Amino acid sequence: MTNTRRAALQALLWSGYVAVSLAMVASVRPLTGSLTFVMVCLGALLWAASEGLRGLALWQGWLDRSPRSLLFCVIFMPPVFAALVQLTLLVINKAGLALGWLSFPPGTPYGGGVLAGYTANTSILLWLWLTAWVGAQLLTRWRQGEIAKWQAEAAARALELQVLRAQVNPHFLFNALNNLRALINEDPARARDMVSRLSNTLRHTLTHSARERVPLADELAVVRDYVALEQLHHEERLQVQWQIDPAAGEAQVPPMLLQLLVENAIKHGIARTPGGGVVDIAITRHGATLSIAVSNPGQWKPMPDAPTSTGLGLVHLRERLARAGGDGAGCRIDAADGRVRVCVTLAA
Repeated sequence: MTNTRRAALQALLWSGYVAVSLAMVASVRPLTGSLTFVMVCLGALLWAASEGLRGLALWQGWLDRSPRSLLFCVIFMPPVFAALVQLTLLVINKAGLALGWLSFPPGTPYGGGVLAGYTANTSILLWLWLTAWVGAQLLTRWRQGEIAKWQAEAAARALELQVLRAQVNPHFLFNALNNLRALINEDPARARDMVSRLSNTLRHTLTHSARERVPLADELAVVRDYVALEQLHHEERLQVQWQIDPAAGEAQVPPMLLQLLVENAIKHGIARTPGGGVVDIAITRHGATLSIAVSNPGQWKPMPDAPTSTGLGLVHLRERLARAGGDGAGCRIDAADGRVRVCVTLAA
């Protein structure tokens, strides 16, 4: 809140209090200039006291303290300021009477004997004001914290999507371009087909990764293009077996999920295995649950301090599954009989 807006609200609040108080007095007895002057002074002093409480709270960091310490300040500081207000008002009254500036009807109950009662009433006003101000400040902080949290999550998601867009392995791109260059003279028709597949892969990476979910059919199409390009490089060393459940055709998956699994299988399995081998891709659907399993030849040795770690790429995958995979989403890795199998389950 700007200083101008806060000053306007303060002026409206305490002017309204003075106006209501004068109206209540006028309903039982005639108003005098002296009484009106004293009430206006009281309103000004209450304004100053509330600003003093606000300044003290900000200076001493009340809102950053423990709840017990904050409650202590809220309870015990308003009476202190209320006493200062009434003492100042008492001095104004005494000085005005002594100088002849003020005059009150005989028997007007304003003096040291009733100071405690006036102080109690003023304390209640300042308690209400301070409680409202502290509550508003805490609510504002909570809202700002929520906004900051969502902004941080949005920034993290944007960064993650940028990582996904740059996730196409540079070595894959260089190999694909080199293979295409060699293929242009040897088999122009196949070279044109491979250029189209490379274009589809890059377009998918740049466009679909900005979405939370994409159709599984789109993912399968781009992975088939990706596999064809990898087979151009690995030749007979890379064989792929597809087992796609027809019931999974309408499923929605996080973008580049399947490509990441296949890329890991080729990079860490086929490329490191003499003679290559077979990458099995199996996708099944059971009700609302989609299962994607990719296996490849190779060995997997988990870290002693991170037995479930599957590498940085799959760590990002797990984070995306936790956010966009739905209930029961998860990623599991198994190794047996010289093969490594990564299985992802998510809500379809």
